[in-house]
Amino acid sequence: MAGHSQFKNIMHRKGAQDAKRARAFGKIIREITVAARQGLPDPAANPRLRAAVVAARQVNMPRDTIDRAIRKATGEGGGETYESIRYEGRGPHGIAVIVEALTDNRNRTAGDVRAVFGKHGGELGAANSAAFLFSRLGVVRFAAAAAGEDAMLEAAIEVGADNVESGASGHEVTCAPENFFAVRDALEQKFGSPEEAKLDWRPTSTVTLDEEQARVVLKFIDALDDLDDVQNVYANFEVDEQVMQRLSA
Repeated sequence: MAGHSQFKNIMHRKGAQDAKRARAFGKIIREITVAARQGLPDPAANPRLRAAVVAARQVNMPRDTIDRAIRKATGEGGGETYESIRYEGRGPHGIAVIVEALTDNRNRTAGDVRAVFGKHGGELGAANSAAFLFSRLGVVRFAAAAAGEDAMLEAAIEVGADNVESGASGHEVTCAPENFFAVRDALEQKFGSPEEAKLDWRPTSTVTLDEEQARVVLKFIDALDDLDDVQNVYANFEVDEQVMQRLSA
């Protein structure tokens, strides 16, 4: 029985991993579709699409799946029309939350997001009910091998970036939203395609959580992220690194 139970547990974990991979694929395919429709269907001439393709490759999405999503976006075979929506509210233990979604059905997505907030002790709010606790930033990330720290810093400052943080994990360049496209394109021309380039939300103040509070909040964040329509979730909480390690074990 013990061996059977262990096998079932392994299969359950594999099933959960496969489901998570499928959701990741679905989110990136939506981003590819929107990027291809808003610009040219050629990644070389469409920076947003190029970034989506890079993200697809990072999760080992097959090339034919990427190509099929681009073709679908250009009208071959029809397909859904997605729109960007932002939701804001308060999560458990008073954290502020911003949810970004791409959806073909506003009513469905709003209902799904509201249900997750309600189930986990939060409340969906009006527009700008949480955004005032965050700053909007452009973020461009490069691998550490893309350039030396000094070269990246010099190049970033020259093209209008506000800050560069470099380390063993790579370089993170941040800038004002209005400078994002110019900074991204100039650095890409100099150092090659970034690992990630996007507009981000960064909290200006945070709520520190203990282990039990963090457990509840992370379950809430995971539930939001599991929604097919949700692309990004941002929240203003902090958790001690040792606590995070225990919760991740």
